Amino acid sequence: MSKLKDKVAIVTGASKGIGAGIARQLAADGAKVVVNYASSKGGADKVVADIEAAGGKAVAVGADVRNKTEVEGLVKAAIDNFGRLDIVVNNSGIYQFAKIEETTEELYRKQFDINVLGPLLVVAAAAPHLGKGGSIINISSVVTRVLPAESAIYSGTKGALDAITGVLSRELAPRGIRVNAVNPGLIETEGTHTAGVMGSDFQTWNESQTPLGRIGQVEDIAPIVSYLASDDARWVTGEIILAAGGMR
Repeated sequence: MSKLKDKVAIVTGASKGIGAGIARQLAADGAKVVVNYASSKGGADKVVADIEAAGGKAVAVGADVRNKTEVEGLVKAAIDNFGRLDIVVNNSGIYQFAKIEETTEELYRKQFDINVLGPLLVVAAAAPHLGKGGSIINISSVVTRVLPAESAIYSGTKGALDAITGVLSRELAPRGIRVNAVNPGLIETEGTHTAGVMGSDFQTWNESQTPLGRIGQVEDIAPIVSYLASDDARWVTGEIILAAGGMR
C-alpha cells in the first residue's frame, strides 16, 4: 500500500514496542520515517534496518522529549533528511503504578514530564512545519476510561493528554492540521514482558475485563495510527479512539 506516499513522519519512542510497530507500519504504507529514541540507539537502528530491508526509508534520531533543544533538533532532522514533515506520532511514554501513600514528587515529575510535557514540546516544535493535511496522533491509554487502582499519576498523565488532544484539534484546525488520540488497552511488548506483566494476575484481570477476551498486540494499534495519519481520515479530528478490545 502507498496511502502515505511522499509523507514524512516522526514517531517518538520508536526503538521498541508500540512505537517500533507504528514506525514500521507507516513506512510500509509509504511514509519516510524518523525513528526517535531516548537511550536505545541499537533498537532504533534495528527498526531503521527493518524498514530499509523492506524497501522503505528511515533514519534514527536520538532526542529526549523532555528537552526543548533536543526536540527542536529532532524536527530539524526530519526536515534535513526528508525535506518536509507531515505526521507526528507522540508515542513516548512511561508508566509506574503506586499506592497513593507512595506518591512522590519524583514519580509525578518523571511521568508528567515524559507523558505530558513531551508531547507539548514536540507539537510546539513540529507545528510550524506541518501544512494543510498534517496529522498529529497522540498515544494515550484506556486507563482514562477504566481508571485502575494505584494509577493516579499515570492515569492523570493520559487524562491530560486526552484533553490536550481536544484543545490542539481546535487550535490547529484553521491551519488544516488534524489532532487525534489512540487509547490502547494492555499491549504485549518487550516492556510488558520486562515488567513481569505477561503471565501475571494483571494480565488475567485485563483479559477478564476485555470483551474480545485477550490483550492486544502491536499489530492491533499500528494500522489505526496509519489510518489517522492518512488522507482517508481527512474529516477526523479531535477524536479519542479506544483500541482495547471493547474494554471500558
